Amino acid sequence: MGETNNLWDHCDSGRYKPQTIAVKLSAKGERSLRQHHPWIFDQNIVKTNKNPNPGDVGVVFAHKTNKVIGVGLMDPDSPIALKMIYFDGGLTINDVFFKGIITKALQRRDPLQDVTNAMRLVFGENDGLPGLIVDRYDQVLVIKIYSFIWLPYLRQIQDILLELLNPVAILLRSNRHVAKSLMLKQEDQIVLSHGTLPNPEVEFHEYGVRFLAHVLKGHKTGFFLDHRDNRRKVGALSYGKQVLDVFAYAGGFGVHALANGAKKVSSVDISAQALELAERNAGLNEFDGTHETLCGDAFEILKQLIERRFTYDIVVIDPPSFAKSADGVALALNKYEVLAGLGAQLVAKKGMLVLASCSSRVDMPQFLGAHKAAFKAKKGLALNLVETTGHDIDHQVGFEHGHYLKTAYYRCG
Repeated sequence: MGETNNLWDHCDSGRYKPQTIAVKLSAKGERSLRQHHPWIFDQNIVKTNKNPNPGDVGVVFAHKTNKVIGVGLMDPDSPIALKMIYFDGGLTINDVFFKGIITKALQRRDPLQDVTNAMRLVFGENDGLPGLIVDRYDQVLVIKIYSFIWLPYLRQIQDILLELLNPVAILLRSNRHVAKSLMLKQEDQIVLSHGTLPNPEVEFHEYGVRFLAHVLKGHKTGFFLDHRDNRRKVGALSYGKQVLDVFAYAGGFGVHALANGAKKVSSVDISAQALELAERNAGLNEFDGTHETLCGDAFEILKQLIERRFTYDIVVIDPPSFAKSADGVALALNKYEVLAGLGAQLVAKKGMLVLASCSSRVDMPQFLGAHKAAFKAKKGLALNLVETTGHDIDHQVGFEHGHYLKTAYYRCG
């Protein structure tokens, strides 16, 4: 990839000017494109007129008519070798195109402007820009790339974001794969590409509840924005209640519960650093209840609480992704079943058990099936499914494989 100092140095179209590649697909690949699926896998690309580089513009020609049917960005080192950005013929990829895409994405988030100043502004494939994330925390933007295809275009996209949003700072982050391939040192994987950032902990609010996002060291881009509406729901149920928040991280569910009048919140996480942040987030808000933190392995802590005959009015279990690949699905389902069984034993009668998954490899029927198996094994436990939820409007999914977040609410007794 050549000499460089940090991630931003790679984001210069002067280093590599994207070329246009003519692409022919297999019948299966062409069907996928015509169904507006953003992923074309390498085995479905049957012919190109040149050897592509990441970020080259792939113009797809139909087999029978030889007419242009779509445009994407080439990613030859990825199994998803062509990432589609346009499905209705041809177009020129320029400032006008990117500005139009981003403007539409921002308009979709308009309903959130009254409830929060932190949201996902661009959600990859679902907003027409595969592998590109833009999150907002108050006046700070964080751009995260999951593919090399964006390196030649990022300065262009940043200029558009500056024009449309006028942020005080923009941070650029990469995922591990991009960072490793570019041989970036850890300190060079996150770059302040615009403005100043006196404090990497940015305060934001959602539904009147205040939080801190660490935009340099926090998970994802600084916070898990996708559970916003579920946090609101749990908060609304929490007045006068005792709440157990498992895999609490920065305390999202628990802080909403406290701010909405919970009597007591117990936050469980294996990371002492995360629980410290949960305490600080709670301290940003006014509440009369009590907050305790329990640091350790969640499975073991749940077992200990059961042995001590603790019960809670609300139990929230929101673990990290257990299935990173198809091979991990069986193990993930087993873990979801175990957690559902443990959580069910800790819910008081007429209480609420909230179970969440962020594993895209596990679909909702499988997730609910794991719960059903757990409840069946624990005879005497009567839990009734009240509601299931998916993605908030800034994380809306526009294609089959994009669904990852799923949450189930069960009433006990």
